[in-house]
Amino acid sequence: MLPQRFPRMISITVNGEPRQLEAPVNCAELLARLDLAGKRVALIENTKYNSDKLLERIGNILKAEHGVAEWKIFHKHNSSVPAHKEVIDEVKAGYDVMVAGVGD
Repeated sequence: MLPQRFPRMISITVNGEPRQLEAPVNCAELLARLDLAGKRVALIENTKYNSDKLLERIGNILKAEHGVAEWKIFHKHNSSVPAHKEVIDEVKAGYDVMVAGVGD
């Protein structure tokens, strides 16, 4: 269950194509509608190969092109478990947006 602070989930693949959700999502249009200027972004990587590199690239793009104030990568213990309580608590307390990334 997502905390109240994160009411929506959007799934985007590495090549930028959205996964089929309830309706197709155009990622470029979505980013254009979101006001990320000044926001703090939590990037949660799952320990799989390249997930940290993918999220670092996403963080840099969000900062350079969308005005994100700052971003930070959080690390899960391993890919088969949810983020641990300390990560969830820190994200809920201090971040406006969360991105969870998968590598491989």
